[in-house]
Amino acid sequence: MTKAAKTIQKIAGKDPIAAALVLGSGLSAIADTLEDKVTIPYSELKDFPGAGVSGHGRDLVLGIMGGKRIAILTGREHYYEHGNPAAMRPALETMAELGAETLLLTNSAGSLDQRFAPGDLMLISDHINYNGLNPLIGEPTDRRFVNMVDCYNPDYRAKAKAAAERLGISLGEGVYFWYSGPSFETPAEIQMAIRLGANAVGMSTVPEVIVGRFLGLKVWACSSITNMGAGLSSENISHEHTKTMAVQGAAKLQKLIPVLVEEL
Repeated sequence: MTKAAKTIQKIAGKDPIAAALVLGSGLSAIADTLEDKVTIPYSELKDFPGAGVSGHGRDLVLGIMGGKRIAILTGREHYYEHGNPAAMRPALETMAELGAETLLLTNSAGSLDQRFAPGDLMLISDHINYNGLNPLIGEPTDRRFVNMVDCYNPDYRAKAKAAAERLGISLGEGVYFWYSGPSFETPAEIQMAIRLGANAVGMSTVPEVIVGRFLGLKVWACSSITNMGAGLSSENISHEHTKTMAVQGAAKLQKLIPVLVEEL
């Protein structure tokens, strides 16, 4: 067991978790919905994310959601911070050691599709790893050859869509395009992504999906749409704008995710 897992069990107890949830930019308030929560700063957990980006939390929060014990990572480390596509691997391995069988991922993303406006949610059905980077490079075992067909669990996607309909939340599906950042995309790059079949673009999530599947976790992911891609509208794209608009998506995710967790 990793040192981080031992620390977590010492502080929060040894009851297993059912799922791990990673929160994206401006979405850390979702952790406030947990009951009986225990908060542990990342700084106390070996190999967890470091200083990070504004709009991301830096705590691990354990508690009850939807009748199940889960762990919420209130922020992530992005590839663009230190050039490490495997930055989240130690934290996700720790989640698996604590019993997680499911990995739930959220992010803030730019829309490439008029069906998804700022404030909407997009359920991720597949992704395009435009960067060609992979968190499993250097893994010495044949487990590195991960099958990525249906990497976004079809059963969980169906449950999420059914739950969203009951809650009156619009939830379409789309393909997520991973762009390394930290600069935003050019209008030409946005047009390329559209022609490749992408519906939204962002700077995270894909490495975590790959690690999650490597660990045998069932993966679900959802984007909070904060803006239209460069050149698709007149709005000024910035990180501050992303954090501001993410609040709208966070309110919907606060309703949707507990219902989904209840059905895991």
